Amino acid sequence: MRRSWLYATHDLSQSKTMWWSRLQSRGLHSSSCLMKKTPAGQRWVLRQLRDPYVKAAHQQNFRCRSAFKLLEIDDKFRLLQPGYSVVDCGAAPGAWSQVAVHRVNSAGTGETGRISGVDRITETEHKTQSDPEVPCGTVVGIDLLHIPPLDGAHFLSCHDVTDPATHAKLLELLPGGQAHVILSDMAPNASGFREMDHERLITMCLSLVDLAAKILRPGGSLLCKYWDGIIAHKLQEKLSSVFGSVQTLKPNSSRKDSAERYFFAKMYRKTVKR
Repeated sequence: MRRSWLYATHDLSQSKTMWWSRLQSRGLHSSSCLMKKTPAGQRWVLRQLRDPYVKAAHQQNFRCRSAFKLLEIDDKFRLLQPGYSVVDCGAAPGAWSQVAVHRVNSAGTGETGRISGVDRITETEHKTQSDPEVPCGTVVGIDLLHIPPLDGAHFLSCHDVTDPATHAKLLELLPGGQAHVILSDMAPNASGFREMDHERLITMCLSLVDLAAKILRPGGSLLCKYWDGIIAHKLQEKLSSVFGSVQTLKPNSSRKDSAERYFFAKMYRKTVKR
C-alpha cells in the first residue's frame, strides 16, 4: 500500500497519556517515575499529573484526554446523532471513536444521553437511558498505526487516509457508501520546526476535502484539527468553497498554550462533475 509522508497520527502526547494511565493503574508512585526521566520528560509528567482532563480520561476509561475535546464540541453543536455514519481519520488510539460509538449508537446498545458537566469533569457521570428504538449508526476509524479493537467501530489500521484503496474500503463499509460526518484529529509527526509542521498539517487537512467529495453526503459535516499559522486561511477558504458554514473552535480542553484549533464545517455542498 502506498504510504503518504504527510499522514501520521495523533500527537505523541496521546500515546504518553495511555502510557501514564497504565502506570497509574499499576500503582506506580509518580516520584519514582520522575527520577528516571529527562528534564523534558519530568516536565511532561508533572503536566500530566496536574491535568484534570488526563485524570478524567483515566477515570472514565477514555483512551486519551482528546475525547473531551470532541465531547465538548458535540455537546454544543450536536454533530453526532444516533444512526449517523462517521469516519474518524487519524483514529489511534481510539478516543474520538469511543465518543462517536456512544453518540451514534453504533454498538447497538440503545443508550442515549450526553456526558454532562464537561466543565466539571472531575464530577462527570454518564447519564444514559436504554431505548431499543434508537437507530444504529456506523463508525469507521483509519490510521497508519494499529488501533486497538473497540465494540461498535470498524478500524482500518495501517491504512492511509489519502490512498484510493482506503477510499474503496470506506465505500464498502459505509451504509450507502456515504458518511454524515468526517472527523480528523490527525497530525504529522513533529519535526521540531513549527512552520513546517503547520504546513504539513494544513496539507493533510486539505486532503480531507478530496475525501469528502467521495464519501460525505450532501448536508454533512467535517471537523478537523489544525495548527494556527500563516496558511490556515487557505484551508478555511477551501472549506468555505464546499461547505455552507465554517467556524473556528478552541475547546476548553485544548491546552491554552497550544496552537491547536479546529475547523467545524457543516452543510456540505457536493459538487457535480461535468
